[in-house]
Amino acid sequence: MAGNTFGHIFTVTSFGESHGPAIGCVVDGCPPGLALSSDEIQQDLDRRKPGTSRHVTQRQESDRVEILSGVFEGKTTGTPIALLIRNEDARGKDYGNLIDTFRPGHADYTYWQKYGIRDHRGGGRASARETAVRVAAAAIARKWLRETHGVVIHGYLSQLGPHEIPFKSWDAVSDNAFFAANQDVVAKLESFMDDLRKAGDSVGARITTVAEHVPVGWGAPVYAKLDAELAAAMMSINAVKAVEIGSGVASVTQRGSEHGDELTPEGFVTNHAGGILGGISTGQDIVVTIGIKPTSSIRVSRRSIDKQGNPVTVETNGRHDPCVGIRATPIAEAMMALVLMDHALLHRAQNADVRTPTPRLAGTSAQLASKPKRASVSKINPEPHEA
Repeated sequence: MAGNTFGHIFTVTSFGESHGPAIGCVVDGCPPGLALSSDEIQQDLDRRKPGTSRHVTQRQESDRVEILSGVFEGKTTGTPIALLIRNEDARGKDYGNLIDTFRPGHADYTYWQKYGIRDHRGGGRASARETAVRVAAAAIARKWLRETHGVVIHGYLSQLGPHEIPFKSWDAVSDNAFFAANQDVVAKLESFMDDLRKAGDSVGARITTVAEHVPVGWGAPVYAKLDAELAAAMMSINAVKAVEIGSGVASVTQRGSEHGDELTPEGFVTNHAGGILGGISTGQDIVVTIGIKPTSSIRVSRRSIDKQGNPVTVETNGRHDPCVGIRATPIAEAMMALVLMDHALLHRAQNADVRTPTPRLAGTSAQLASKPKRASVSKINPEPHEA
């Protein structure tokens, strides 16, 4: 199977299945001399791991990461970093009824048609379980970006099903199980999810990810656009069906006089472009929003076929997230970090010595309001306000 390596210079090759003995990855291209411990990686993994609330899958995994290579005396050596996470609570028997049938909305049918063989246990390689190693690898990238360039990456749940979640404060994100940047809506979200779980159904979500303090100049035009690679990275996350940069789809109804971010000696006035112009970072916050479909594994009876093409009815048992978006914020942050790390190294390789006489503008802060409303922030007023 091809397609398991991500990146150009900073690369991540992942392996493993949902109900196999372990999952893991090999990270190559990390600069040497970065102080790194498994505890630092674990902090990000703990934000993503299952079983953290009643609103997500009750699969119990500690997701303890092991560093097998590439770190010596607490620092990266520049050689490949191998990371391993052992599966501790796999229950392959829960999927015995799927050996000869296909779950609607899942990758079962396409995997079978492509490879002629598939691991039916929890989706095997197609499971969101694989995203744990992306988060682990990205913990390395996030630390290097922060220490080298001051880049900070945040994410939050901006919509759960029909419920839009207005942004209030980054401080709220770590204080609830939804990664919502608004503590006032948590009770409503909990009630909504309790009803959904009782119904055996699922729902989708929207997640907004913001990278602050990204230098101007990362990315390249034509085939290596920063926004194009961010979009591809986000689309590689399980269940993601849409990606927006900056104002995204809302750009369709904007006038050019509104959408084009004006430049002044004091900085950009707005950030409808999401921090990227012509595929190159502007120095403003990079804003990416993703749309996640409803979980395909549900208890509601659905029509399907078996391997012989006969009609069947499928009900998926086992432990599943009624909304995979609830745990996806750290994953979206991770993919942004991996792309930015890769482009930071690409920029350093070719353009590190470039200097221009034009001053580098101060960027506005991110657009943080939930859609369809948009927010922009001026240099003078650092708090988000409605555009």
